[in-house]
Order: sequence, then structure tokens, then C-alpha cells
Amino acid sequence: MATEQELSDFLKSVEKRAFKRSMYHVRDEDAALDIVQDSMMKLAEHYGDKPAGELPMLFQRILSNSTLDWFRRQKTRRAVFSNMSDFESPDGDGDFDLLEAFAGASNAEQIESAEDATRRSEILAAIELQIKALPARQREAFLMRYWEEMDVAETASAMGCSEGSVKTHCSRAVQALAKALRVKGITP
Repeated sequence: MATEQELSDFLKSVEKRAFKRSMYHVRDEDAALDIVQDSMMKLAEHYGDKPAGELPMLFQRILSNSTLDWFRRQKTRRAVFSNMSDFESPDGDGDFDLLEAFAGASNAEQIESAEDATRRSEILAAIELQIKALPARQREAFLMRYWEEMDVAETASAMGCSEGSVKTHCSRAVQALAKALRVKGITP
């Protein structure tokens, strides 16, 4: 059984990554925050009594389901309402700045040359755009495997599909990203 402190520590450790993952999916900051908050509350309410080792998998599954629920609600709203501008953010921005999230330590910024910082920011922006362009299932598998560092079995469980499907989605995502980045002149 996870203690309140273990649950709290776990939620603190995943909140930023969960938000970034949700942002990649929904591309709306307020919606991403709501999804993460709802997921955390569901985990605490319904699964807070589970062992601490089970919390990561449970949370990933809850987060995936909450994201799917958000998309379902959006689809319903689109069917009911013709003017979707009512549901956009007031500033119409909706941009997620990956560079702000990965600004790095202040010491690293002081040591890094302006040319290196510019190049790094261009590469990160290009990668972000390519990840956003991936089909939803490929993006989800890619982010879980390489962002969340989940293994194939955990990702399959969280996505509700077979391990083979996860491998296929990840392989296609990596190939698409590599090809798109090579076209832009970005190589490892």
C-alpha cells in the first residue's frame, strides 16, 4: 500500500512530463492542465491504496483514458455546435513552447555559446513540430516509450493494445521523425 507521502512524491515526479505529453496530444494548455489534474485526482481517489510500484502504470493508463475522453467530448461538441471558435483559448495562441520547458540549468546557458543555443533551439523546435505531426497512436506510443521511458509491455497496457502494435507504432514514428529531420538537415 502506497503511503500518502509516496503518492504525493509520485505525483510530483510525473506532473511536468504528464503535462507535456498531454500538450502534445491536445495542443491546448488549459485542456492539458485539466486532463493531468483529473488524472491525478482519479489516481488518488480510486487507486491510492495500491502498492507504490503499481502507481506509474495505473497513472499512465488513467492519463491515456482521460485524453481519449477529452477527444470524445470535443467530437461531441463539434457535432452539436457549429462555431468552434467559442471553445478556443481567448488569446487564440495555444502554442506550447518546448524551449521554455527545456531551457536547461542556468549554468549550462551561461557556458553555451549563442550559436550553440540558437542551433539547439532550432533543433528542438523542429523535433517538436515533427512529433506534433505524427498520427495520434504513433505519437502516443513514441512519447510513452521514449519520453516516459516505459517498456513495451507497460506501453501496450497503457494504450490498450498488443506489444506488437506498440513496436509497430514506435518504429513508424521513429522512421517518420528521422526522415523528416534528415530532410531539414538535422542528423544525429
